Amino acid sequence: MNEFLTRFMEDIAGRVHGPLSFRIILQPLMAVLFAVRDGRKDAREGKPPYAWALFTNADHRRELLQSGWKATGKIFVLALVLDAVYQYLAVRRFYTGEALAVSVLLALVPYLLLRGPVNLLQSRKSV
Repeated sequence: MNEFLTRFMEDIAGRVHGPLSFRIILQPLMAVLFAVRDGRKDAREGKPPYAWALFTNADHRRELLQSGWKATGKIFVLALVLDAVYQYLAVRRFYTGEALAVSVLLALVPYLLLRGPVNLLQSRKSV
């Protein structure tokens, strides 16, 4: 287990300076742009903040997840593909767990963290 964590952390750190490092900035930026777009739309429609509603509104959870996936799915898949290419170029092996972790970090986390606050800010601005 210790060897796995050591390799995992080294490989993650290597992505910052290795080949295709532009994606470390580009993919979260794309997720942020989609989060801003969707958060503003949520505010216009009077919907609650995304992450809050996702965890507290069981009746609409499926709809919310589909909405979030629709916005971030392409970014997530692109992150997976680019990470596979990076792993091929830099490591010469493919580690599924690392690819999934990096893709979640670059594509889904920024979206999840920002869509709700953008909604709140837009709602307060409109009042």
